[in-house]
Amino acid sequence: MAQNFHSNSQLPSDISTTISRTAKPSSEFYSLFSEEEVLGIINALEVRREIPLKYSYKGRGAKIWDDFYLKYIIPKWYGRSNVEIDLLKSNFKYLNTNIKTGERVNIVDVGAGNSYPVKNFIRRLNKLGKVNKYIALDISDELLQVSRNNFKKWFPLVRFISSTIDIENSCVPKTLFQNQTSLEIDDAAKIFLHLGVTIGNHQNRDEVFKNFRDSMGKNDFLVFTNETGSNSTWDGIFRGGCKYHVEEIYGWVKNKIGIKSEDCELVRKYDLKTDSIVANLKLRHNHTINFSRMWIDKNIEISEGEEITIWRHHKYEMPKLLQELEGSGLQLLHYSTDKYKSHIMVICKVASQYCSVKEFLG
Repeated sequence: MAQNFHSNSQLPSDISTTISRTAKPSSEFYSLFSEEEVLGIINALEVRREIPLKYSYKGRGAKIWDDFYLKYIIPKWYGRSNVEIDLLKSNFKYLNTNIKTGERVNIVDVGAGNSYPVKNFIRRLNKLGKVNKYIALDISDELLQVSRNNFKKWFPLVRFISSTIDIENSCVPKTLFQNQTSLEIDDAAKIFLHLGVTIGNHQNRDEVFKNFRDSMGKNDFLVFTNETGSNSTWDGIFRGGCKYHVEEIYGWVKNKIGIKSEDCELVRKYDLKTDSIVANLKLRHNHTINFSRMWIDKNIEISEGEEITIWRHHKYEMPKLLQELEGSGLQLLHYSTDKYKSHIMVICKVASQYCSVKEFLG
C-alpha cells in the first residue's frame, strides 16, 4: 500500500541551511588607504587570500606597533638587550671603517618605524661628524610622525627628511638626495637600513631586494636584519611579534574589514607553500566582503573554513639567503649573528656587473 507524503513534511534534521555573512569595510578603512592601496588589498585577497601586513601600520596600527616596540623590544633598566641595537653596535666598526676618510654619509632608514633601533648607531656616527642627513621612509604617515618627533628630540641639529614609500612596489626616489641649495643630486655615500627583521615579513622578498639594488650606487651599503634557522622546525610556541603584535593586528583587521569576532578565529601555523610562519584569520561562515567606495564596487566570496593571512615571517638559512641576494644583483660583504645565533645582520652592496650597467646607462 502506497504511503502518502504531506506537503508540509520537514527535511531531515541533518540537512542544515548554509550560514552566510556580509562584511563591509569601515569608513575609516577608506580614509586610511588610497584607491591604489584598496585595489592592492582586493587583489591580495582574491589571488592569495591575504591582507598584507604592511597595511596594518597605518592609522591606529602605528600606535599598536609603537606600543608593542616600547613594551617588548627596547632594552630595559634590568638588562634585557635588544638584538638589533646590539648587532648594529657590533657591526659599527666595519661600516665606519668602510666610509671613506673625511666623507659623510646619508642614513636611509627604510621601514623606519619609531627610529629607536638606529638611535645609538647614529649617535656614534654623528660624534665622528659623519652623518650628513637622516632619511626616514615608511608606508605609514603616522609612524613617520613618530619617527620625526623622536629623531628631532635626539638629534636636533641633524637634517631629517621623511617620505612615504612601499619598498615592495617602488625604489627610493632620487629626489630625496637632492641638495638643499640646488637641484643637483647629493653624491654622498648612503647606508640603507632595513631593520626590524622586516625582510622576513614581505610577501615578495625578491622584489624588495631588487628595489634596493636599483636605489643604490656603487659606494652604498644595504644593512638588514632577520631571524635565522628553519621555519619548518617551529615549535608552535607564540613569542614576540607572533604573539603580542599578531593579536593586535587580528583585532585591527576585524575592525577595518567588518568581520565580527564570533565569525572568525586566529590561527598561527607553519605554511609549507611560503616556507613561513603565518597568522591567519579563519572564517567560521561563508562571507562576502563588499568593497564599495572610491569608484570601486567589488565583492569577494570567501568560504567557511578558508583563511586570510594577516601576518607572515620567514626565517633564513644562509644558502637560501645567498641565493636570493645573488639572484637580485646584490653582493654579500659581511654578516654577523647574535650570541644565540638566532638573528643575523647582513651588509651588502650592488654586485659589480649591475654597477657597470648603471654606469654605462648613465
